[in-house]
Amino acid sequence: MGVFMIACGSGNRTADQHVNDVGAESTGEWISLFDGTSLNGWHGFNKPGTVDNWVVEQGVLTCLGKTGGGDIGGDIVTDEEFGNFELEWEWKISEQGNSGLMYHVVEDSKYNAPYETGPEYQLIDDIGFGAKLEKWQEAGANYAMNPADNSKKKLNPVGEWNTSKIVYKDGNVEHWLNGALIVAFSEGTPDWNKEKNEGKWKDYPDYKITNNGRIALQDHGDRAWFRNIRIREL
Repeated sequence: MGVFMIACGSGNRTADQHVNDVGAESTGEWISLFDGTSLNGWHGFNKPGTVDNWVVEQGVLTCLGKTGGGDIGGDIVTDEEFGNFELEWEWKISEQGNSGLMYHVVEDSKYNAPYETGPEYQLIDDIGFGAKLEKWQEAGANYAMNPADNSKKKLNPVGEWNTSKIVYKDGNVEHWLNGALIVAFSEGTPDWNKEKNEGKWKDYPDYKITNNGRIALQDHGDRAWFRNIRIREL
């Protein structure tokens, strides 16, 4: 997502305050969201027809970065919607690249992009990005809301695969990166509401209006690669 200069505190819980015991509470089977050969199960956000800015190359879902650096017009979303879930995927980013994964996205013609409604797990080149990043803009953050804990975070170099996970359960959220819990927060707390109402999202009143929606992958004008995308309901 684009770089916006606003002030946001973390609102994070500590890493040992886990949302839930996923293994104990999960009732769903793993569902693959990418079959390794096609874009079956995905479509352009608010766009019927063929997707031309995402392709499958050697089993990898590849964003070609055709938006010219913009954050509108190139995103893809799942055909299906999800509520409580555990989502895992592998990703890598191009040098100076920027992308993201969003969830609980509402698809409607009144919205220009998924980020207007869906929270974003930020995917970005922390080291090589061409502008100074705030903590809430760095990889793994809940974009413009909750920064990652850099004392626990290990981001692999550009060109190497990273493994990420989001756990969402009744408003409690975890972001994982390469096996480490780096963000944990609860929606609706005073800190969370303050971030939403005073930061970037004050101009997007429908940000996080639902607990059920589509998963989105962002085309921000840079190449990005995704594989082994799977989800299960909690």
